Amino acid sequence: MFDGLFGFAHSIWNFASPETIFYALCASLIGLIIGALPGLTATMGVALMTTLTLKLPSDQALLILICTYVGSIYGGSRSAILLNIPGTPASAASCLDGHALAKQGLAGRAMGIATSGSILGTWIGMFFLALFTPILGEMALKFGAYEFFWLAVFGVVISGNLTGTDPLKGWIAGFIGLFIAAIGQEGMYAYDRFTFGVHDLSGGIALIPALVGVFGFAEVLNVMKDKPQKFIINTYDTVVPKIKDVVQYWRTIIRSGLIGTFIGIVPGVGEDVAAWSSYAAARRASKEKEKFGKGSVEGLMAAETGDNACVPGAVIPVLTLAVPGSAPAAVLLAAMLIHGVRPGPMIMVENPTFVYDVVAMMLFASIGILIYGLTLTKLLVKILLVPRALVMPVIFVLCTVGSYAIAARPFDILVMLVFGIVGLVMRGLNYPMAPLVLGIVLGDLLDKSLRRGLSLSDGDLTPFFGRPIAFVIFLLVLFTILMNVPVARRVLGQGTALLLRPFRRA
Repeated sequence: MFDGLFGFAHSIWNFASPETIFYALCASLIGLIIGALPGLTATMGVALMTTLTLKLPSDQALLILICTYVGSIYGGSRSAILLNIPGTPASAASCLDGHALAKQGLAGRAMGIATSGSILGTWIGMFFLALFTPILGEMALKFGAYEFFWLAVFGVVISGNLTGTDPLKGWIAGFIGLFIAAIGQEGMYAYDRFTFGVHDLSGGIALIPALVGVFGFAEVLNVMKDKPQKFIINTYDTVVPKIKDVVQYWRTIIRSGLIGTFIGIVPGVGEDVAAWSSYAAARRASKEKEKFGKGSVEGLMAAETGDNACVPGAVIPVLTLAVPGSAPAAVLLAAMLIHGVRPGPMIMVENPTFVYDVVAMMLFASIGILIYGLTLTKLLVKILLVPRALVMPVIFVLCTVGSYAIAARPFDILVMLVFGIVGLVMRGLNYPMAPLVLGIVLGDLLDKSLRRGLSLSDGDLTPFFGRPIAFVIFLLVLFTILMNVPVARRVLGQGTALLLRPFRRA
């Protein structure tokens, strides 16, 4: 434990230079603005910033990306409270009580609650990030090809199950992502797959241009399609958080922080599920259930704590398994690889201090959102009123330049444009984007693990089910699928009731 504290202190000392602090504050502000503007998601923000930080040293580039990530998740609460429009999907739960408080003339108090909940949620997640990553890193050393195959399948299945209204659409989106990941030369024998003679496809579909298209260009097209809205902002009081709100709801904060962190660890689920799960748990446990949805301080605190705690939680599987816990974490994983950092089971062996560097980056990000949460409310209100028609051309230019800048390939601009159109169509048909992203990210891991496992077992499928960890993950995949089949769900429910009957009688 003391080694961890020393490592954390050493990381903070390393980052405590004027240049690094300047980068952290700028990135937190950019993230906050991106999150506050409706439609500009954290994933798009991290993807765009990845393209703008290619020339920086890896530690500074990753600091900027993590501060952007944390800032954008927090920034979504501003538009949720003031406009009743979630700046990011993670802030949708905050609309219910945040905007209700704003309509009562308590918008400032609501923003103070969002600030305190976000910071405390980030700190709870940071604690578990520092605590669990070394432990999970050691466990991950026991993972082989069979376990990684099932882990990749589980990530796509659980992401499709939890991130949309229809699990089938989520799974279809996930498997489309897996197919996209298979395009290009395969990793073992460099044989072209699904390239149809197009030379540029031999290198595969790059993740960052695809994500910039799905989350950035698709949003530009979406705004062009819809009629411009006129936003009305209610008056607000002081934004300084009240200690009473934190002390009174300390149980809710701890519970939401735990829920957010552990949902973040589950591959591909993300901050919006964490926020809604924390909100639902707070409502079930609350003595003030009737206030939820009508301006509940507890409900807003739970949602904001949960979604921000999910950010450090989503980074845990990135560092230990090289599997992202959310869509922005998927971009962060790609950025780490671009900057020469190799996340995965070997990170605690090869680069153990990097984990504490990430925790220190989170700390700087939380300080940034605290400063801006208390001081820049008036500026953010003015930014929220900027017409989207003026913002979107800038976003489109950034999408184009950013996609090209990674490898200086015009083909990547084409990828961005195509994925933007695909993203717009899928949104229109209510297909969630997170499983698609996770499928693209996990496709390579799934493919290589399956083929490596088959090579090791000489074509025998038994090891995929015979090893303890692989079998447990397989059961989780099977259970997740069966719970969405009505007949299977009914049979499982009846079986569970039959097993529990003797205990209920007792």
